[in-house]
Amino acid sequence: MTAQPIHFDGPGGDRSRPVPPMPERTPQALRLAIQEHAPHLLPDFEAHWRRAIADAFNLTPVPAFMRLWWTQYAIARDPNLEGHLRDLEARAAKSEDAHESAALLAEYSRLRRQAAAVEPGR
Repeated sequence: MTAQPIHFDGPGGDRSRPVPPMPERTPQALRLAIQEHAPHLLPDFEAHWRRAIADAFNLTPVPAFMRLWWTQYAIARDPNLEGHLRDLEARAAKSEDAHESAALLAEYSRLRRQAAAVEPGR
C-alpha cells in the first residue's frame, strides 16, 4: 500500500497554491525541492548535511538524514498542514487537561508519520 498525499484543509485552509509533489528520494532531489518550495528550510538542511554527512566516509547516517528531512519537507510544502501541526503542538503545550494534551499530541504524531510515508510524485 502506498501512502497517499496528505493535504490538510482545516478551518481557514487556503488552496490558492497547489501542494507540490514530493521529489525523488535522493538528497540532491530533496535539496532542490526544498530550495524551490520551502526555502526557509534550506539553511538548516545544508548545515545539517555539512555537519552529519559532507565529510563522512561512512554513509550510515544518510538514511536517517533523509527520513528527517523528507518529513520536514513533506510538511513544509503544505502551509495548511504545517500551520495545523504548529497549532496542535501549541494547544497541547497550553492544555491543562492531560487527556486533551495527549490526544492533540497523538494527532500531531499521526500526521507526521503520514507525512513521512508520502511517496515520490505524490
